[in-house]
Amino acid sequence: MSQEETGAGDMIDEESAQRALSEQQMVRREKLARLQAEGRDPFAIVTWKQTHHSVEIKQGFEALENKDVSVAGRVMSFRDIGKAAFIDLQDRDGRVQVYLNSEALGDEAYAHVKTWDLGDIIGVEGYVFKTRRGEISVHARRMVLLTKAIEPLPEKFHGLKDPEQRYRRRYLDLVMNPQVMDTFKKRTQIIRAVREYLDAREYIEVETPVLGTIASGAAARPFVTKSNALNLQLYLRIATELYLKRCIVGGMERVYEMGKDFRNEGIDIRHNPEFTMIELYQAYADYNDMMELCENICAYAAQKVCGTTTVTYQGTELRFAAPWRRLTMVDAVKEYGNIDFSLVKTDEEARALATEKGLTEDLKKKLKDCNKGDILNAAFEKYAEKELIQPTFIIDYPADISPLTKQKPGDPSMTERFEAFIGREIANAYSELNDPIVQNDRFQQQAKERELGDDEAYMFDADFVSSLEVGMPPTGGMGIGIDRLIMFLTDAYSIRDIILFPTMKPVNQ
Repeated sequence: MSQEETGAGDMIDEESAQRALSEQQMVRREKLARLQAEGRDPFAIVTWKQTHHSVEIKQGFEALENKDVSVAGRVMSFRDIGKAAFIDLQDRDGRVQVYLNSEALGDEAYAHVKTWDLGDIIGVEGYVFKTRRGEISVHARRMVLLTKAIEPLPEKFHGLKDPEQRYRRRYLDLVMNPQVMDTFKKRTQIIRAVREYLDAREYIEVETPVLGTIASGAAARPFVTKSNALNLQLYLRIATELYLKRCIVGGMERVYEMGKDFRNEGIDIRHNPEFTMIELYQAYADYNDMMELCENICAYAAQKVCGTTTVTYQGTELRFAAPWRRLTMVDAVKEYGNIDFSLVKTDEEARALATEKGLTEDLKKKLKDCNKGDILNAAFEKYAEKELIQPTFIIDYPADISPLTKQKPGDPSMTERFEAFIGREIANAYSELNDPIVQNDRFQQQAKERELGDDEAYMFDADFVSSLEVGMPPTGGMGIGIDRLIMFLTDAYSIRDIILFPTMKPVNQ
C-alpha cells in the first residue's frame, strides 16, 4: 500500500507542507485515473453488503470464529511484511484488523491492494480468526476499493489538533479523533433519553413554526428574513413557548418540542447562534412540578448515558441526583454579594444602590430606565451566578423581568419562576401566566421597553393573548438547554465540541 504521505518531517515549513500535500493529491488523482482507465473505477460501485461491524466482531468472537463476515471502512494503517500485510480498518464503531496475503487473494489482487492509500474506503470479505499475538482479525479472501480518497489524512503522529480546523472540517475530526465520534454518539443517546423520559409520562411531541411574523417567548435578538411569496418580513424563532402554550389551550395538557432555536447574539464557548432546546408544558402544574421534572430528566439522562448521576466536568464532580439546592434570587445576592434587596423598597433606592455597588456597567439599559428587578438581576449575574457550581435552582424572579410568569401569591413584585444553574444557566421555567388581561398589560410594557432601545424585549403577540382569552388552565412550563446538558455529560469545554457543525466565519473572512 502506498505510503507517499508519510515522508514529511516535523521541521518542514507550512509552504513546503502545502506543496507536499498538493503533490500527494496529484499522485492520488493519477492513481484514480489509471483505475478508471483499467475499468476499476471505485466510484462506479453502488453498494457493499456489510454483515458485521468492528465491535460486533470483537465482542462476538466466540460465535464468529472461523465464520465468514463482510466488513467495510476506511484504511487507517498498513503494515507490509512481504507477501502478507495488516490493515487497520475503521468503521462507525471503531477499528478491526484485517490480515491479507498473496496466497488467499492471489498475486495480482494482492499487488493491486498494495497500491491503495491510507484513507481509502474498502470492503473486505473473509473469516474471523485470532493472530498468533491474540488479536481478533478478519482474514481477507476478497478486497474491493469502494472509494478513492483524493486528499491524504492528517499525519498520524500529530493528527488534527487545531480547534478551528477541527470545527471547520468536522468530517476529518470524526475520522481522526475517536473520542469525537464517541461524543456525538452520546449526544444522540442523551437526546433519546430525554424523549424517553417525557414519552413515558404521556407528553406529546409536537412541531411548531420555525418562521414567524413576530419573535417572542424569550428576551433575545432574532434573525430577520423575508418571504418573497408573501412580501412579508419573518423571523427565525427564538423560542417555541407561545405556540406550545396554544397547544395547552387546545387541550393537549402535556406537550414538548425538541428542536432548534436561533438568536442573533454573541458567539463564545457557551453560545452558538443556532442551538438545541427542549420546551415542555404541563397543564395543572406549577414551577415546583417543573423543578422536580428538571432534576429528574437530567439525572435520568446522566444515569442512562454515563451509568451514574455523579459525573466529572472539567475536573469538578457534579451531582445530578435529586434534590437540587433551592435558593431565592434575593437570598443568592445576599449570600454571594452581601447585598440585601429585601430592604430595597423603591426603584429609586435600587438605582442608588446600583451606583454605590458599581452595577451600572452590568445593566442592559440606561440606569434611569432601570427598575428594581433589573438591578436585582444584574447583581445576581455579577455576584452569584458564577458561584453556582453544583446543580441549583434559583427561584422567585422579579416580575419586572418575567413578562410571561405568574406573580407569587402575597408578593406581586416577584414571580413563580426559576432558572437552573450548573456553573451556568441550563433551564428556565415558570408557573405560566394565564390571565389574558395581565398578559396584555405585560406585552404593552415590553413594547415600551423596545421603544426605549431594548431590542431583546418581547414583541406583542395579539393572537397569543386571544388564545388566553379562550382559556388556558394553570400550567407549568420549562425550557432546558440541551446543548449545555450534553456539554456536562460529555465533559466538553466548548459548545462547539458538541455541535457537529458550529457557526463560523468563512475562511476568506
